[in-house]
Amino acid sequence: MRTPSKRPFGTFLLAALASVIFTGSASAHVKYVTDEESTGSVAELFTAVFTDPASVALLGAGAIGVLVLAVGYLRFAGSIPDFAVASRTLQSYRPYLPWMLRLTVGLPLVGAGFAGYLFTPSLPVEARLLQVGIGFLLLFGLATRVVATVGLVVYLGLLATDSTLLLASEYVAGFLGIMIVGAGQPSADMLLRRLVVTQGTLASRARSLATPAELFSKAGIDRLPVAPLLRLFVGVNFLYLGVTQKWLNPAGGLAVVEKYNLTAVVPVAPELWVFGAGLVEAGVGVAFLLGLFTRGSAAVGFLMLTTTLFGLPDDPVLAHITLFGLLSALLVIGAGRYSLDASLLPALRRRLDPEFEPAAGHETPAD
Repeated sequence: MRTPSKRPFGTFLLAALASVIFTGSASAHVKYVTDEESTGSVAELFTAVFTDPASVALLGAGAIGVLVLAVGYLRFAGSIPDFAVASRTLQSYRPYLPWMLRLTVGLPLVGAGFAGYLFTPSLPVEARLLQVGIGFLLLFGLATRVVATVGLVVYLGLLATDSTLLLASEYVAGFLGIMIVGAGQPSADMLLRRLVVTQGTLASRARSLATPAELFSKAGIDRLPVAPLLRLFVGVNFLYLGVTQKWLNPAGGLAVVEKYNLTAVVPVAPELWVFGAGLVEAGVGVAFLLGLFTRGSAAVGFLMLTTTLFGLPDDPVLAHITLFGLLSALLVIGAGRYSLDASLLPALRRRLDPEFEPAAGHETPAD
């Protein structure tokens, strides 16, 4: 039994969390909280940041802090039992993943329908029947995989005609996740299935009919790895928001900083606020794409969204529920296969910590 380390690893963690809190209030869908249309100059933004010695110093200190945090985790996490307990507890929530995903997509769709916008508040279109219908069916878990497929087809079809829907690209991850994991329980699908398979029920007469779940299973949909797909589309969403909403739209980002007087929260140049917010979002997106420190990245993303909702009082809460839910799902399932978490990090941890012994199944994720 190893003795827990007394080294100040917690100090590194607190420093990183503090930096995320400070940049999180600027990390939002810019178009949701400002009418700024001008894109400004990307070159001017980068020039303003990298020609300012104070900004360069802060960015350098942040990079060093992140590196120290990562190395500190790899070296000392094995001696801190809290990490192992937290990981096992999160994994134990896996049976609730289908319900989590249904709530993640169903609730904001119902809200969007009644609020009068189409998937994203930036697209005010009255589509109440469509969105409320899909949302309620997902919440009930009725014909779940079929409804999720319809929702995905509708979203992609509309995206082909209006690129504004890229702001809500997290719906792709949500719909795909539901198509893979199904309804789970509690759900109407599970209730109907039990009625059908139970001998003597009236519904058992339909036992010979192929169900949608069986058709999806024959097509191999339910065998797709859910974790990499969630990481892919959530990562693309964060990367897109960080680059297009902050770096490629500095005027909009600066308008947000001015509107909420964010320089009074942290007294740095407004350009550094915008650049830093984009950098954090893009960094989280790349981490998801690589499957690198996935649960930690999901926690950072969750904290960013939380501080955004408290820091920007008129930011639409419903528009972020899907991202909240998907980040929660990634906290539960982790990186899965095709990830650096599963391939590279265990080797690095062995090199930095000779006594490291991965938990059973840690390096061979199911998804």
